[in-house]
Amino acid sequence: MPSTAVAADILSPSQLNRQARSLLESHFSYVWIEGELSNFARPSSGHWYFTLKDDKAQVRCAMFKTYNQRLRFSPNNGDQVRVRARVSLYEGRGEFQLIGEFLEPAGAGALQARFEALRDQLRQEGLFDASNKQPLPKSVSHLAVITSPTGAALQDILQVLARRNPSIRVTILPVAVQGANAAGEIRQALKEANEYAQTREDCDFDAVILARGGGSLEDLWAFNDEALARAIVVSELPVVSGVGHEVDVTIADFAADVRAPTPSAAAELLSEDRAELIARLAEAQKRLHRAMEHRLERERMNLERMRARLKHPGDRLREQAQRLDELENRLNRAIKQRLIQLQNAHEARRERLLSHSPVRRLTSCREQLARQRAALDAAMAQKLAWHRQGLERRQQVLKGLNPLAILERGYSIISDEQGSVVRESDAVSPAQVLSARLASGRLKLRVEDNSE
Repeated sequence: MPSTAVAADILSPSQLNRQARSLLESHFSYVWIEGELSNFARPSSGHWYFTLKDDKAQVRCAMFKTYNQRLRFSPNNGDQVRVRARVSLYEGRGEFQLIGEFLEPAGAGALQARFEALRDQLRQEGLFDASNKQPLPKSVSHLAVITSPTGAALQDILQVLARRNPSIRVTILPVAVQGANAAGEIRQALKEANEYAQTREDCDFDAVILARGGGSLEDLWAFNDEALARAIVVSELPVVSGVGHEVDVTIADFAADVRAPTPSAAAELLSEDRAELIARLAEAQKRLHRAMEHRLERERMNLERMRARLKHPGDRLREQAQRLDELENRLNRAIKQRLIQLQNAHEARRERLLSHSPVRRLTSCREQLARQRAALDAAMAQKLAWHRQGLERRQQVLKGLNPLAILERGYSIISDEQGSVVRESDAVSPAQVLSARLASGRLKLRVEDNSE
């Protein structure tokens, strides 16, 4: 038998919920969650309540007016959205919920999935293997640059080359770097660069740079083309990919012989260094920058954890506002339910009153009379149809017994001048005039010979 609980160990529901909420909020900082929006509600308070779900689970969310009024779009049920939220618990009902602070459409997620699927497919094929990579030339005298002629990436490349090695010749193969036709233009330019290197003396390219400035995943999508990746791998000229910023990664980066973090870095890879000291200093600066970013990120995470532990008065006000919204909804439901009950009672009394009215009895008698009349009409029609079918059968029998029916099959009846039917050839004489009755009309016949 279990021992009796100590009074100090017994919790009330509100105490338990408060401790569970504190545990959740202290353990989790902010989370990003993506799913389908449903059960979306906008009460008069201006707060939003909704559910995020996938095919296996769902979670309730609340986004208070302070945050949702900052959004630039209005979500609807069925939208695929991404929410930045704090993990919490609504103490009034003991329900696990998220407190949303930012919400955006999740359209970029499908594009990211396509990118990852193509990357994994080409990687499994071995397209990105190190054995397919060409080494960069130690000395470069002529570069082919495939990029937009009006983009900032080209200016960055030219400035770097002018600063590091002005003697390098540059041939620009202009293409669109964004849009539906961009991938095809880039593939064609890469093909032309290889053909020019083999056939034209003035195009003795040492390497090719693919470049464009930074942008979103959608902006860089031309460099995630499967056909372009295959064209890069089979290129006889070494290809350096300098697409976007350092954090931007494309399929072209994996397929290229060398991936540069930026267009400027691509130019630096293919131009000789002015001084080893400058290179070491730049590398040290990058390491310091990364270390500072990591340190700042750690401190930011510590700050977020400490903020999560603090109980802001606004949280209590928002919780009370949520409770008020819930009570308002319950009151509205109770009023509607009471109105329905009164309406049902009214309908029941009306039905009882109508049940004693002669009008209903007369209506019932008329309906019964109409049904009996319809049944009588149907019986009479059936009886007439039966007699009609019997008459038709007897007509067919009489028609079969009619001697004139034989005439319909090509026979005729021969009679003499007195109208007697001729049955034998010996009953007539040559030159005698006979009459032949056909199925339609008569013929006058003259006997030529009856000896046969």
